[in-house]
Amino acid sequence: MKATEAKLLAFLKKSPQFIIPIYQRTYSWTGKECRQLWEDILRAGRNDDISAHFIGSVVYIEKGLYQVSSQSPLLVIDGQQRLTTITILLEALARHLGDTEPIDGFSAKKLRNYYLLNPLEDGERSFKLLLTQTDKETLLALVQQKELPQERSLRVSENFEFFEKQIAAYEDNLIPLCQGLAKLVIVDVALNRDQDNPQLIFESMNSTGRELSQADLIRNFILMGLEPKHQAKLYEDHWRPMELEFGQEAYGSYFDSFMRHYLTVKTGEIPNIRDVYEAFKAHVRAKEIAAAGVDHLVADIHTFARYFCAMALEKETDKVLAEAFQDLRELKVDVAYPCLLELYHDYQHGILPREHLLEAVRLIEAYVFRRAVCAIPTNSMNKTFATFRRAFKKDRYLESIQAHFMLLPSYRRFPKDEEFKREIKVRDLYKFRSRSYWLRRMENHGRKERVPVGEYTIEHILPQNESLSKSWQESLGPEWQRIQQTWLHTLGNLTLTGYNSEYSDRTFSEKRDMSGGFKQSPIQLNQGLGQIEVWDEPAIQARADQLASQAVRVWKAPTIDVDVLDAYRARPEKTDGYVINDHPYLTTHTMREVFEAFRSQVLALDPCVTEEFLKLYVAYKAETNFVDVVPQAKRLRLSLNMRFPEVYDPRGLCKDVTNLGRWGNGDVEVGLEKLEELPYVMGLIQQAFEKQMGTVS
Repeated sequence: MKATEAKLLAFLKKSPQFIIPIYQRTYSWTGKECRQLWEDILRAGRNDDISAHFIGSVVYIEKGLYQVSSQSPLLVIDGQQRLTTITILLEALARHLGDTEPIDGFSAKKLRNYYLLNPLEDGERSFKLLLTQTDKETLLALVQQKELPQERSLRVSENFEFFEKQIAAYEDNLIPLCQGLAKLVIVDVALNRDQDNPQLIFESMNSTGRELSQADLIRNFILMGLEPKHQAKLYEDHWRPMELEFGQEAYGSYFDSFMRHYLTVKTGEIPNIRDVYEAFKAHVRAKEIAAAGVDHLVADIHTFARYFCAMALEKETDKVLAEAFQDLRELKVDVAYPCLLELYHDYQHGILPREHLLEAVRLIEAYVFRRAVCAIPTNSMNKTFATFRRAFKKDRYLESIQAHFMLLPSYRRFPKDEEFKREIKVRDLYKFRSRSYWLRRMENHGRKERVPVGEYTIEHILPQNESLSKSWQESLGPEWQRIQQTWLHTLGNLTLTGYNSEYSDRTFSEKRDMSGGFKQSPIQLNQGLGQIEVWDEPAIQARADQLASQAVRVWKAPTIDVDVLDAYRARPEKTDGYVINDHPYLTTHTMREVFEAFRSQVLALDPCVTEEFLKLYVAYKAETNFVDVVPQAKRLRLSLNMRFPEVYDPRGLCKDVTNLGRWGNGDVEVGLEKLEELPYVMGLIQQAFEKQMGTVS
């Protein structure tokens, strides 16, 4: 490797051609980065004390020696964002300069012939910069002053428009811009193909531009080390189709998340969103994946990407399935995608019938919505769905899904009808994050002709105005303020209308009887309102009861026979029936007192926590052991079921027992001797419990 400082324009002028390899990410700078560059250039151009402005490095591979001396194209490893942006800016400037030359070297002809084109070359060799497919044709059209292609690069075209507008605003004095461009400096980094490792250099680059996404790193990791023909084949057959299926905007926004879900399906572990690349490399190095080869791996990613696009990006062609996926998207159930990807894969391969896939999707939707209504914390759902596939019995697929939902422990429970009905009647549904979703679902349930709920607005039958009219106060009675405060935003008082402005704060009888009022409304949610005489607390509660009964049909809970469900229940492991007195160290007053306080607090963590006395230790479980206790003469030796690097232990009491033989589960050991230590130790135990619950990522 050789790195030298260089003026950017001089570097562009003497370089034959820059090619962005197919494994590189697409052009991704937004208006934010372009504006920052624009301001930096003008600041340098206006200030004579600034002799140079550094904008980063350009790293490339060349066939020749360590300096730009041959006419071979340079393959850009890092710096394409800056090179592309400067190219766009220079083209915009050339169009405004025309035949003028504010300072020497800055005319349209010179800008194009020095920095944008190779005028003595033909075909693609005549362009200084060739981008990857998504952006290539748009940039070439720009520097040739041709009409942009129909499928244009959004970033290239938008940033060109940005620079055109900025330059137009400075039309009368472009000298500072030209001077600023002349002061731009880079580090010219040439790599030797035989001696330098482009992938390691790529990973370690601290670019001054946009941070590399996990998808960028993964694509480079897969393609960079392959022979050019192999690169091209994999890119054309799989990676390019994936980019097109996602679309330009969605690829940048969703591909990292997709890869996280894909790895969760394949490994059963949920990688942190910032560690997806590292998790991917570990996955690729697994023996069976390495044996299958890179072609099989990329084809598999492509297959699952299609599934993801169908569900998450509105690419599903089956209308009924598409509607179900839309409902999930509105609920923002991203954590369910690992489970959904496997279901969709089995549907595509004929293992899971379409009707059963649809029912499974609706169960997931009901599970998430019921829990939201019942205000159950969502922090365990990522692990719930990441591990759901372990419960699949594919010879009785749907039944196993239903059973698993019904047997989830308390903190992951599928709320039953009674709990759901009780909570949905009193929950503030007006401020609910997905209020258009639940109104649409209730309105369209059972309809073949779906009502476009987006064309209607939410109506508070009892108005929101704190200064209710005398008629409303009389209708509600002396406790009208309490009634309004209690029931205003709840199920019984909310509906849909196209006459919101006409209804305003009118009395209930006026809303009911006016033209377009409740009596005439075609909205299903308004059925029955035309027959009500007075809108008061009992009327609101009665309507809430009616709609809650409808809600349990819209968001159905799983139901299977008790005998069938019993067959799915985990059978407790057989023990020899040990009890507390079988542990001699717990019979002493001191340790018994510490243990009793300890067990009381651990069992209080959640109703799902169970205690089991074994011969040599005591186990505390949620889904499996999260803390085990080995009673000793002067302390309780605790094993926390988590990896040592995961524990937060500011006092440094924990011991790393990884790979050491001992009774108990986990890699973290801590002692508990006195009651005064219990609050701190419980903080450590809470971490192990939450790790098992899935409440930490």
